[in-house]
Amino acid sequence: MLLPEVESLGEKLEEGRSVTSVAAEFGIAHSIVSRLWRQFQTTGTAIRGFSSGRPRGTTPAGDRYIVLQARRNRRRTAGETARHTTQATGRPISRFTVARRLHGGGLFARRPVRCVPLTPAHRRRRSLWCREHRNWRDNEWGRVLFTDESRFSLSSDSHRILIWRERGSRNHPSNIIERDRYGGRGVHVWGGIMLGSRTDLHIFDAGSVNGTRYCNEILLPYVRLFRGAMGLQFLFMNDNAPCHRTIAAEQLLESEDIERMDWPARSPDLNPIEHVWDFLGRRLAARTLPPVTIPEFRLTLQDEWAAMP
Repeated sequence: MLLPEVESLGEKLEEGRSVTSVAAEFGIAHSIVSRLWRQFQTTGTAIRGFSSGRPRGTTPAGDRYIVLQARRNRRRTAGETARHTTQATGRPISRFTVARRLHGGGLFARRPVRCVPLTPAHRRRRSLWCREHRNWRDNEWGRVLFTDESRFSLSSDSHRILIWRERGSRNHPSNIIERDRYGGRGVHVWGGIMLGSRTDLHIFDAGSVNGTRYCNEILLPYVRLFRGAMGLQFLFMNDNAPCHRTIAAEQLLESEDIERMDWPARSPDLNPIEHVWDFLGRRLAARTLPPVTIPEFRLTLQDEWAAMP
């Protein structure tokens, strides 16, 4: 790189531009811009040396095109981008080259944040619930039994989706994938937690869970037991799933004098048991000998749940 180009680079950095954005504009690796900038600040001049190695497989315009593709379709893999770029430019490049150019442009492959779709009404209700409970103390939270269902899959998640995004942009709307909570096949479980205690893990047999099953398999053997142990201070939290809101479930809670906590719709992320499900999933993934059959998987889930701190 000649001196005038370095001066132009230095002017942009002095204006407050980041090294990453300047590197992307000039089509230069982040490390080279950083080194030239330090050299320019120290000596007042900087010249990029030319090596006898293999020339770059892309032009600055091609680099910008690669970055633009990734920003327009963040779920496209490096291999797909390489094939698309090769077709568009007629110059073959590898997925490794694409990954390097994206890194130079400040984009990195990361797991996307996932959330359930929310309407404006959902957001208002969630915000109101948080404001109503923001001053609760430990003794108030300590009387709540947080419960939820979850699914665990016997198959690996090694094919999980990645997206290309900039550092620090994890929660930007373009980097979030909306999805409903349940999808695909797996073992359906239920559990409950509260300060200093938790229920046993209940694994449902095959078939949908309706109001009758919810009453017979969850409310009577688990929730009623905790209500009896804690007395009138007990507060039961479950979400707004259809089987939770049946007439049979409502009547059973009323007959057992079980107070239910008001809960905003589509808000699994507000439930602390979500962290427990994540922890349980990590314990399953870390097992040296993972289960290979559904019966083994059910036993493993029970063992890992019981072994949690």
